[in-house]
Amino acid sequence: MLKEAASYSVANNKTVRLVQITDPHLFADPDAQLLGVNTAHSLEAVLNTLNATASPADVMLVTGDISQDYTDKSYHNFIEAIKPIGLPCHYLPGNHDDLRLMNLHMQGDNVHGHKCIYIGQWQILMLNTTVKGSPGGIMPDTECEFIERAIATASDKHVLLAMHHNPIFVGCLWLDNHWMKNGDEFLAWVSNFPQIKGLLWGHVHQTIEETYQGHFGNIKLMATPSTCIQFKPKSDYFALDALQPGYRLLDLNADGSILTNVYRVPGEHFSPDKDAGGY
Repeated sequence: MLKEAASYSVANNKTVRLVQITDPHLFADPDAQLLGVNTAHSLEAVLNTLNATASPADVMLVTGDISQDYTDKSYHNFIEAIKPIGLPCHYLPGNHDDLRLMNLHMQGDNVHGHKCIYIGQWQILMLNTTVKGSPGGIMPDTECEFIERAIATASDKHVLLAMHHNPIFVGCLWLDNHWMKNGDEFLAWVSNFPQIKGLLWGHVHQTIEETYQGHFGNIKLMATPSTCIQFKPKSDYFALDALQPGYRLLDLNADGSILTNVYRVPGEHFSPDKDAGGY
């Protein structure tokens, strides 16, 4: 195993169930709002929805932008919020996170910063696409080298890559300025590995489900709604969507296939500022 790896005991012939939450944008102040939405309340509503509707899962992934105000308290607030869920939670940074603070304060009995997760017939690789001072991202050579080492170490495992930034354009002109700027090259490189079955990210605050035709078959591409505000799809300019906060469930099957669905908080409890021009 890699030094950075965590391991969970799930039989190799069993389906692995993941919960992905992303982009909570929490503050030190639990009463603070982001564009009209109290992000602590919306995260709580997402977790309550998860508790009420989901069958048992194995692991939770949180794919960045945990903090909005770069405070240690915002990370502590996240830890407290997810405690009742009782799942091991693995995190990676987003462009709104301070990685140093994150690693110092994302601490708890079930909270982990491992870059590699072994579970059942799968390994999940947690990647850092952030660029200091930039809302956009890049997949650095060091992360590609990490992917290569991880696959070489466990070449019999299927692979899911988790990251923050979108490696494809999502059709929002303003948002696509902040994508993973070497996304095309990265996808072409990824397609050379038969073990890689899916890419999972946050950042875009909306649902994306597409496939990329690799050399060894289709690779699933997935983006997930934020637990707070949502960005309006296919908008040239910054615009918020009225859709409610949500999360994603993924079933990673032993044969390498992935089944997935997005679930949202029911009702219309969270209404963002429709006149907002950015954040």
